[in-house]
Amino acid sequence: MNILITGGAGFIGSHLVDKLSQNENHLAVLDNLHRGKMSNIEKHINNKRIAFHKADIRYYDDIRDLFSGVDVVYHLAAQSNVLGAVSDLDYSFETNVIGTYNVLKASLDAGVKRVVFSSSREAYGEAQYLPVDEEHPLNSKNAYGAGKAAGEIYCRVFRNMGLMDVVIFRLSNVYGARDFGRVIPIFIQNAKQNRNFKIYGKDKIIDFVSVEIVVDVFIKAMTHAEITKETAVNIGSGRGTTLIELGERIIRMTNSQSKLEYKQTNKAEVNKFIAKIERLKKLFNYKPPRDPLYFLREMI
Repeated sequence: MNILITGGAGFIGSHLVDKLSQNENHLAVLDNLHRGKMSNIEKHINNKRIAFHKADIRYYDDIRDLFSGVDVVYHLAAQSNVLGAVSDLDYSFETNVIGTYNVLKASLDAGVKRVVFSSSREAYGEAQYLPVDEEHPLNSKNAYGAGKAAGEIYCRVFRNMGLMDVVIFRLSNVYGARDFGRVIPIFIQNAKQNRNFKIYGKDKIIDFVSVEIVVDVFIKAMTHAEITKETAVNIGSGRGTTLIELGERIIRMTNSQSKLEYKQTNKAEVNKFIAKIERLKKLFNYKPPRDPLYFLREMI
């Protein structure tokens, strides 16, 4: 198939490129390298079936021709860091809202068959109940979540009008190799340098899911017949891990001298989230790992 991946040089996107390149697919990788890195996909540079385009989804005229002849679009390009979105509201809105609309419009104009949109658990905001199912109200707490919620609405508009197939996934906290600037890579780096861990909220609970699982579900969604009938699908482990548990585990695994320092919860961040994943289990015969952090040792 001809597949386009926006944000394809980023954390999740580059893992998707790795997996899709193993078959006879032709891949177009679109990234403005704001957060993505060429080093994430450098091993594919000489692959004739993979083309990289440095382009920005905020500018429609710069991207529209890249969608010609494409069968499936994976839309992962975003301002994907919560605090980064708070500190640069304009870039976050332009990328996550205008950019998503541009991707949908370009897909429509080019006759793309299916768009897979990477949304986030941040769209829910602070949970009214746990675990959080897909029918939970979208009450975003920060600019990143608001942008993803708005992107979802545009996706549903295009889908409800019968213009194209659109799949919406709401991701929990994804972790794995190549990630940076989020809690697990920050804690690992601190542990290796014996620096203390800053815990922003003693009672914070996070649902972690490995990038391997996310990519596997994304690829299965490419041709899944039933999934477009769903409003959205959570991808998570269905289990909660406190930041204290995470910090103590990384310290033990690295034999670090680091200690935990407790700080006041950041008001922009969601305090507790656990995904309800019954829909994911049913659609993809998904069996969550007993330990959501099974990949942690390899990542370290």
